[in-house]
Amino acid sequence: MAPEASERLVFVSTVTPGRSALSAFLLAESIRRFAGRLSQVPIWLYVTPGGELPKEAAERLRSLGVELVPFPVKGEAARFFFLPEAMAAADAEARVEGEADVVAWLGSNTIILREPSHLLLPPGKRIGYRPVHITNVGSPVDRPLDAFWSLIYKRCGVVPASVFPMRTHVDGATVRPYFNAGCLAVRPSARLLQAWRDRLVELHGDQEFATFLTEERYRIFMHQAVLSGVILAGYGRDELLELPSTYNYPSHLHGEDITVGRPEQLDGMVSIRHEGFFRDPYWEEAMQASKELKDWIRETLVRLGD
Repeated sequence: MAPEASERLVFVSTVTPGRSALSAFLLAESIRRFAGRLSQVPIWLYVTPGGELPKEAAERLRSLGVELVPFPVKGEAARFFFLPEAMAAADAEARVEGEADVVAWLGSNTIILREPSHLLLPPGKRIGYRPVHITNVGSPVDRPLDAFWSLIYKRCGVVPASVFPMRTHVDGATVRPYFNAGCLAVRPSARLLQAWRDRLVELHGDQEFATFLTEERYRIFMHQAVLSGVILAGYGRDELLELPSTYNYPSHLHGEDITVGRPEQLDGMVSIRHEGFFRDPYWEEAMQASKELKDWIRETLVRLGD
């Protein structure tokens, strides 16, 4: 590995006690196995609310060179969807500023399959991103801005000139910018993750959002909408880099992918996301992947005592 690579990037994600730690293991193992020149860069896993990480799990992660960062979040913030993750991301960004060039913020349900070299942002780019998987609560460009997004734009300070069309990853819809919150490469000096945390902390209890938050889809995905508003309000389009579609591919939505980029097998992807496929005893039959990749996953799960 080139020495400068380890100085330039830090992988950051979370591990939550009380849920399966297998996702965190798969992420860390996959980085060490498949990330090429980036296979030995630092990995920080923030231990978000849910209890204490079992000693054996902590030791296994540390054996991979993972730094576990205790990160207690109390009260309502601990219960709001993805707010603890946003707070952890912000903490990592502040901590790494001046120490590394890029924070690679990944959802804990990520598996790296090839060297993610695009995360090493080129000069002039401050944020690398992927669009959301599907439209969900997104705002189609061929429809008027709805009340939810109008409020997001108002509270985040988005001006119409900053809005541009974006194509979703799997359902191929053209929407107003809607950034996936589980795959970001950020220059710490941009302080995006801190701005995201601050705005989400401010808005999650805002009474004007109360009606929307009675619906589960808005409660779950408000963090992503706020992220989108913060990016549009604070950064020019020329500072943004859309990562290739081989990044952050949603393996659990493979059957719903209607785009021309739908892969026959997951092996060609740089990174994939999943929804805990290993809970299904027949996951190998369902997964569109080579025998070699399935063998590695199975052997890893067996080694972890699944």
